[in-house]
Amino acid sequence: MTESILSRRDLRFLLHDWLDVSALTERERFADHSRETFDSLLEVSEDIAREHFAPHYRKNDLNEPTFDGETVHIIPEVKAALDTFAESGLLTGAVDEEYGGIQLPHTVSRACFAWFQAANIATSSYAMLSMGNAALLLAHGTPEQIERYVVPELEGRFTGTMCLSEPEVGSSLSDVSTRAVPQDDGTYRVHGQKMWISGGEHELSENIVHLVLARAEGDAPGVKGLSLFIVPKKLVNDDGSVGQRNDVVLSGLNHKMGWRGTTNTLLNFGEGAFTPGGKSGAVGHLVGERGKGLAYMFHMMNGARIGVGSGAVALGYRGYLAALEYARDRIQGRPLEDKDPAAPPVHLVRHPDIRRMLLASKSYVEGGMALVLYAARLLDESQTAPEAADRERADLLLDVLTPLVKTWPSRWCLKANDLAIQVLGGAGYTRDHDVEQLYRDNRLNPIHEGTDGIQSLDLLGRKVRMKGGAGLRLLAETIRATTAKAEGTAWAEQAAALETALARTESVTATLWADGDPLQAQSNSWEYLEAVGHTVMAWLWLEQALAADAAEARTGDSATSGGTDAGATASGADSSAGSAASRASGADDTAFYAGKRAAARYFFSHELPRVHPQFDLLESLDRTFADLDDAVL
Repeated sequence: MTESILSRRDLRFLLHDWLDVSALTERERFADHSRETFDSLLEVSEDIAREHFAPHYRKNDLNEPTFDGETVHIIPEVKAALDTFAESGLLTGAVDEEYGGIQLPHTVSRACFAWFQAANIATSSYAMLSMGNAALLLAHGTPEQIERYVVPELEGRFTGTMCLSEPEVGSSLSDVSTRAVPQDDGTYRVHGQKMWISGGEHELSENIVHLVLARAEGDAPGVKGLSLFIVPKKLVNDDGSVGQRNDVVLSGLNHKMGWRGTTNTLLNFGEGAFTPGGKSGAVGHLVGERGKGLAYMFHMMNGARIGVGSGAVALGYRGYLAALEYARDRIQGRPLEDKDPAAPPVHLVRHPDIRRMLLASKSYVEGGMALVLYAARLLDESQTAPEAADRERADLLLDVLTPLVKTWPSRWCLKANDLAIQVLGGAGYTRDHDVEQLYRDNRLNPIHEGTDGIQSLDLLGRKVRMKGGAGLRLLAETIRATTAKAEGTAWAEQAAALETALARTESVTATLWADGDPLQAQSNSWEYLEAVGHTVMAWLWLEQALAADAAEARTGDSATSGGTDAGATASGADSSAGSAASRASGADDTAFYAGKRAAARYFFSHELPRVHPQFDLLESLDRTFADLDDAVL
């Protein structure tokens, strides 16, 4: 297992030098926090992730959950890690203090959780699902539901799931057939099957809170007739104690290529294995209003989509760092310019093609992390910005970007895992190194929480067109604010290239929808998603480049004025030792900022040009897929 799973230096840059999360402490919600609190919690996250999550990453994969007909068996390290995570308080990172939460900004909470996703994506997924489940119920549940189900989740005693898909339904949620029959006491009896339910059955917690999408008896067909129900694995008594088993039964475990430590289940609701209260059907409790279930579920789904993007980044980042470490350690071959066979071999990292793969990976994973944390910052703005107009703008921009936050890292940070295997060569696809497992784990993310194809339809069919195109206009306006900052700087050429790609995004979007034909417009939505995604990523790399220049300038000014690292000499420490530490820190900073600039230049010279052939294809209104007879396939 590689020692490096994420870069604390990169997180510090993104959070403080770029996103300025400390400024959020000026707002009432975060007034009890400071940069010191944020940094301390990030350090705690890294420590727990390394000590309790990372050590069983491989063991989790080799010893996936088993079912003996009655009980699901999971290696004990998983529960121990989750208990430690809950005890740390990080399970309630962004939750209100009213419910025992730390009330962190979402930006900081997301950065903290990235450590756990990088250390062990399978174990951390139980926590991610529970946090999303709890957040939905805090937003839409009754006070009684929050007390009965959410509080135990936040304490780590209960875990949660989301139950949408069914064996014959897949992503077509309008065809959900699970039904809910209303009872005289206000509860419902739920009958049906749910498929691909992560965390659906285990003994890791006292109870599992299933959020089930179902159609109440008599309600309309289609998504407008769907409601959301709390269906616990075990009933919860009025005093909060866990009662008898509800009629929720594990039919079987699915065996995936990755995330093997996460139970993935087929659940039967109301099949009669248990009859709570002497009646058939699983006892369910309606969340909110009937017919609004999918709208409520999107609260958890959108959070999960950002979580999937974050997990994809974390896995790609860990793979990149493993490949970088290997390339710096492994000696093989001689430089291209050295023709002497007697010359000593050099480290892999000296070879241009290895550098190509590492720099590409660096641009993907550091860019992906920027995208995920920027989305989290928008969420903070949408909830806490002083002005209503600013809150609305942040909410709209986040809505537009969410399909990209889910899909871009799932595509390109997976590519970083692919390149990590290539850097290691023959060793890359052996189990002696983490990179083959990291690839398998990350390959699930283009499918999780709505496939990339579904996200492309959402982006082109809804997000860039909603409110008369206001979302796309806001995105363009935000990007142009960055290109304006780059005028007169070393990044003016890159800013001009970004302006060109942005203008094509606008014109191609208009062309695709000129006839108002959804089939014509969206037949090539995947190309659109790819092109717009790379355009957005180029923007974020321009942002990072400008932030790196500004941060380095500040560092230089501090050094010129005799500034040192905090505490280096203030307490009477040896001044020469303090100077040495300062010089070392300065050298590290110089390399770090140079790395940011190199990755930014790479993205603009090698990656952004990809978008123009894609825009050309879209502009041609190609009908290859629209008109294709499937008989020829």
